[in-house]
Amino acid sequence: MAILFNLPDTTMRFRLPRTLKRGLIGLLGTTVLLGGLSACAGRQEHGWGGPMNEQRSAEFRGKMIEKVGKKLELNDQQKQLLGVLSDKLQEQRKALLAGGADPRAEIQALVAGPQFDRAKAQALVTEKTEALRSKSPEVVAAAADFFDALNPAQQQQVRDFMQHRGGRFRHG
Repeated sequence: MAILFNLPDTTMRFRLPRTLKRGLIGLLGTTVLLGGLSACAGRQEHGWGGPMNEQRSAEFRGKMIEKVGKKLELNDQQKQLLGVLSDKLQEQRKALLAGGADPRAEIQALVAGPQFDRAKAQALVTEKTEALRSKSPEVVAAAADFFDALNPAQQQQVRDFMQHRGGRFRHG
């Protein structure tokens, strides 16, 4: 409006100093990063509450194999290969959680001191990366064996599931 009538701009503008602005942006970024890491570390509870112990894990595995077996009409050999894939994924998960420390506590320890513990964070990333690297070939081989054992119609069902319904939090 002031431009239309050639009036001086009388609005008050509040400007943050550059260092304060950068500091606030950095703080926001750190908060988002740590919040995301804490959420990923999360409580180790699944399903109906309570920790996922060996017994519950075995029950879940059995139900998953049964459900997938019915949907894809798997034969016994294919169910066995799906079981091997499930076992390899579980081994990889155990390797990632090895060390016995609570993942949330590990993340919180990074910010417990006056400064972010970069060395401990890098060691944590290296440890988890090595766990993935060591078990991944077995997981890939088991996944390939299972998928290759499916007939073309079953393979297409897997592709369709991944495309349309398989992604978490997907809409549409």
